[in-house]
Amino acid sequence: MATFKDFNFKLIVVEQLMYIDETLTPKFRLADLLKEKGFSDTPWEYAQQHGLAYQIVPEARSYFSSLEISDELLAGVEELCMDGGNQVYQECAPIWDGEDDLFDVASLDDLVLLPNLQRVLGSEFLGSELRKVLSARGIVAD
Repeated sequence: MATFKDFNFKLIVVEQLMYIDETLTPKFRLADLLKEKGFSDTPWEYAQQHGLAYQIVPEARSYFSSLEISDELLAGVEELCMDGGNQVYQECAPIWDGEDDLFDVASLDDLVLLPNLQRVLGSEFLGSELRKVLSARGIVAD
């Protein structure tokens, strides 16, 4: 199984595989996890009550950190979308407005895990240096 160096990059991959392609299952829902643990099943209320506004809920971080993604699934990724409205971000941080760097990708070292990646939508969020890394690998940076 692949090991990601950049948690936020992994979340973008999870967005594609779990919430768009629906090939990475089961689909994670923070509400379900909280309910299983005996907490409020309303993620927004849970985050508010636990002082987790504009932060990743620890239970979600733990889930996604330990989530294993097969090499076969990773090889199927041809496109990624970086957008503040991604479902994975809502599942991680139910109180988040996209106005800070909470989910910024710091490194593209994990590109080696995606041998067939051809395009990254929303790449303007990466900054010019990281976009140059994409271009150097022949990946379209839209």
